[in-house]
Amino acid sequence: MSIRRVVPDITTADLAESRKFYGLIGFEEVMDLGWVVTMASPSNPTAQVTLVQPGADYTQPDFSVEVADVDVVHETLAAAGADIVYALRDEPWGVRRFFVRDPSGRIVNVVSHRD
Repeated sequence: MSIRRVVPDITTADLAESRKFYGLIGFEEVMDLGWVVTMASPSNPTAQVTLVQPGADYTQPDFSVEVADVDVVHETLAAAGADIVYALRDEPWGVRRFFVRDPSGRIVNVVSHRD
């Protein structure tokens, strides 16, 4: 299994203020879907933070782990009896993902970009 990046997912009631704050640190916006914004370092694009508005119909993740093959990771965790809290699926914005609860109770978004 190959991990490509790990990104904190921060729930924020004010995307504009959070975008501005992380911009002051040096991050630049690389994705905006209206309810979720990803900010990345211009010099190291895998250094990122994701800002998410509250109110989704499902539990929000605490962080995301991008992997080379999300299906393999899902199969491995499911076989181990892990608590999958958001089923494996293709999302309309081009990713395949699922959420799993880690032993400490954190929700992990395990994701791969579709080609």
